Amino acid sequence: MAPESDQRSGLQPYLDSLRQVPNATLLSVLLALLAVALTLLVWKLIQGRKSSQRTVLLVGLCDSGKTLLFVRLLTGTYRNTQTSITDSSAVYKVSNDKGSSVTLVDLPGHESLRLQFLERFKATARAIVFVVDSVAFQREVKDVAEFLYQVLTDCTVLKNTLPLLIACNKQDITMAKSAKLIQQQLEKELNTLRVTRSAAPSTLDGSTSSGTAQLGKKGKEFDFSQLPMKVELVECSARGSKAEEGSADIEDLEKWLARIA
Repeated sequence: MAPESDQRSGLQPYLDSLRQVPNATLLSVLLALLAVALTLLVWKLIQGRKSSQRTVLLVGLCDSGKTLLFVRLLTGTYRNTQTSITDSSAVYKVSNDKGSSVTLVDLPGHESLRLQFLERFKATARAIVFVVDSVAFQREVKDVAEFLYQVLTDCTVLKNTLPLLIACNKQDITMAKSAKLIQQQLEKELNTLRVTRSAAPSTLDGSTSSGTAQLGKKGKEFDFSQLPMKVELVECSARGSKAEEGSADIEDLEKWLARIA
């Protein structure tokens, strides 16, 4: 029979391993709790950021009908509007089961002001509604595409992947272009702009413009599906077929706002 000291020495590794089990278990529990805490913290930060981004921006060229859309959404009534030189904002309760609300902000469409106001509000934006005059579109297509290009290549807009709705307004007028044609023409013009901008001389840091990014996928004809954010088009009429005597045709716009709220 082996001496008692030898038996103890033979059992020592086993005894040591038993002593380490509680420590290992405790460490595993602590790591699991830490992982849960970090997950909750990240989730809270994301939710907090999401809840703080409650602004929907109405942008577009002058006379596209942004302000009348703004009024119709908020009041349902018709009102004669004029070109604005500052922003207007109001809380809009969307039509969904959650009873959500967003802050609609109507931004000036004048060329000298629109980017300045976009810069001011873009960081807190939840989504963007880009309003197009469907009647004047063929005449204004280059200007519309230029402004839309500036919106779509803005680094903040891209980073936050802001959903964007192109509202093809004034569909009550016979000469209005369809949303399908407007999409095709805009994608074509945006592709042309991308080519010309990429050929422009770069700055010292290698970029073509501060705060902007490459549009779409290099080497492919541009279309909206290449963007990180979802771009949709709807046909609408802020004026409505009977103007002040009737209601606006903005149901698709209202449904979109209910989805993104």
